[in-house]
Amino acid sequence: MSGVASTLAKKRAQAAGFGTNAKATKYLNQDFEALRSQCLSSGSLFTDSYFPAAPESLGFKELGPSSYKTRGISWKRPGELCSKPQFIVGGATRTDICQGALGDCWLLAAIASLTLNEDVLARVVPAGQGFGDNYAGIFHFQFDTRFEIEQIMVNGCYEALSGGSTSEGFEDFTGGIAESYELRKAPSNMFQIIQKALDAGALLGCSIDITSAADSEAVTRQKLVKGHAYSLTGATEVNYRGRKEKLVRMRNPWGQVEWTGAWSDNSSEWNSISASERPNASAEDGEFWMSFSDFVSHYSRIEICTLTPDAITSDSVKHWAVTNHDGTWRRGSTAGGCRNNAYTFWMNPQYVIKLNEEDDDPDDNEVGCSFVVGLIQKNRRRLRKAGEDMHTIGFAIYELPSQFHGQRDVHLDKNFFLTHAQKARSETFINLREVCTRFKLPPGEYLIVPSTFEANKDGDFCLRVFSEKQTETLPCDDPVDAELPDETVSDSEVDSGFRGMFVKLAGADMEISATELTTILNRIIAKRTDIKTDGFSLETSRVMVNLMDDSGNGKLGLGEFATLWKKIQRYLVRDPTDCA
Repeated sequence: MSGVASTLAKKRAQAAGFGTNAKATKYLNQDFEALRSQCLSSGSLFTDSYFPAAPESLGFKELGPSSYKTRGISWKRPGELCSKPQFIVGGATRTDICQGALGDCWLLAAIASLTLNEDVLARVVPAGQGFGDNYAGIFHFQFDTRFEIEQIMVNGCYEALSGGSTSEGFEDFTGGIAESYELRKAPSNMFQIIQKALDAGALLGCSIDITSAADSEAVTRQKLVKGHAYSLTGATEVNYRGRKEKLVRMRNPWGQVEWTGAWSDNSSEWNSISASERPNASAEDGEFWMSFSDFVSHYSRIEICTLTPDAITSDSVKHWAVTNHDGTWRRGSTAGGCRNNAYTFWMNPQYVIKLNEEDDDPDDNEVGCSFVVGLIQKNRRRLRKAGEDMHTIGFAIYELPSQFHGQRDVHLDKNFFLTHAQKARSETFINLREVCTRFKLPPGEYLIVPSTFEANKDGDFCLRVFSEKQTETLPCDDPVDAELPDETVSDSEVDSGFRGMFVKLAGADMEISATELTTILNRIIAKRTDIKTDGFSLETSRVMVNLMDDSGNGKLGLGEFATLWKKIQRYLVRDPTDCA
């Protein structure tokens, strides 16, 4: 029940524009302005029941209640740590970000890059917050709702943030798509790709691989940190001894420990270039320059996050087109596994992409349409507490035969996949949160099939396509016809008997919350011996409230509850043989 209700609720919200920056979805229906006003009126500081100041919010293993690392921990507000706390003074900069003991350098490197784009930063950290007269112990931030929003709260605890890639942080903050390049196999135009990405307002991160656990955050002789996430914040060329020298600017989120090789702070190389070309590079602030050749030699990979059009306000930036599709893999119906599972692969969700226009890029001597496909598995990080982790995921791309062009109400069967080879595929199937690959294919129509490696693995995903030119990407499935009656009930249509029942159930506020709805539904369902069910969870009730809540206050009024009740009654009186 929760899956159907959740899908309908999401579609309804998207159609109304909710989930966009202008109409941000309220996490668990928490309204920042309302909560802050309540606290200010009562003279109290906010406490969050969803993320309490308690041991379970720290972690589950290394930071768990029995860990020596959490002994003697006490929770304090900023005013208890210093007399005059400040939130942001003089604007946020990349040098403000410093890492503590938690292994979340991947997230902090993303935040440091975020400060380079004021528009994106303002989306994530809305203005009008601080420790002044309006301080009430509560702050609010905005993250992309397709991913693991509210990094700490959604994932359950701080420890769930330990270990990750900078691309995860990039995407959660911006909604963009992140590509990863292994520098030992980097394309010949990697420096130009970096320059173009920076000019387009993209966010960039990089790291040095480790060969053993002992290497993690080990500092090399030239003061580079292995297994650690850096931001790449600049790229330029300077005239050095009669030739062009390519340089990149790096940032260590520790705020210290900098490269000591060529082109480092105060190195002799700077003396050989003119003052007009010399960037400011002398402070011990975690930021430093190095030659591009040294960068490729010492670092292992780079991640580039291209932003969505709504995240970029500059007219000088070339916007990429983007389409997003949420989907699910469900055991026995839509979880067919990879191509190795020849007789079930066809069951996976299918999406058609139509490439219409070739790139405007005369310098690459190639003809085709460039696009990036990203497949993200959602909500897996929060399942770590239950001992689960990421699925192994990937996707395949097929050229669509001409007889299927223009059709969307067709889900291709196993015979097609048994007789047709894939045109392209994700670089690998891997147990990361996202698989992302760049392609360049001739104009035409193609079929994208996202899947887990093994069949019958339940999961939720988001398939995204970023393209230099406008493209069409649509789900492809067999048609389903249904005529659904309008069952909306207005307050005036409610009879006196039902009104009296509602008063008893709703209480003094005359509204029914998700918690109250859970209690009501489970009492009803417990009386039905002909329906086999584990009952309604609080999460299911929240989804149902969101679906029926026209007023947007997170609760059900008289008419809203009457409409839901009408639907429930129809469900309860249906033929018991229909129950699965």
